[in-house]
Amino acid sequence: MEEFVRNRITQLRLGKGVSEYQMSYDLGHSRGYVYNISSGKALPSMTEFFAICDYFAISPAKFFDTEQNNPILITKVIEELKTLSDDDIVLLLTLIYRLNNKQKNNRK
Repeated sequence: MEEFVRNRITQLRLGKGVSEYQMSYDLGHSRGYVYNISSGKALPSMTEFFAICDYFAISPAKFFDTEQNNPILITKVIEELKTLSDDDIVLLLTLIYRLNNKQKNNRK
């Protein structure tokens, strides 16, 4: 589990395009804070874990959801979908179905 937490923080950090130093600074810690987590020297406290989830704008459940490679992007998409009309959402859903079918056909 410790390795998962370290790897997931690294994955999310890289997906967001921030350095270990920048993330440490953004969270209000010394420059080596995220490095220590990523290298296995430390784990975040529960309070810090929630702060990390907030930093990535994801819930703790999404943090542990291994099905989502980029939960930050998915969360942004969902937020934008909430602003669209029903007709636009149906149009996007149709496009998603089409793209998924294309991918399935390419795998064969």
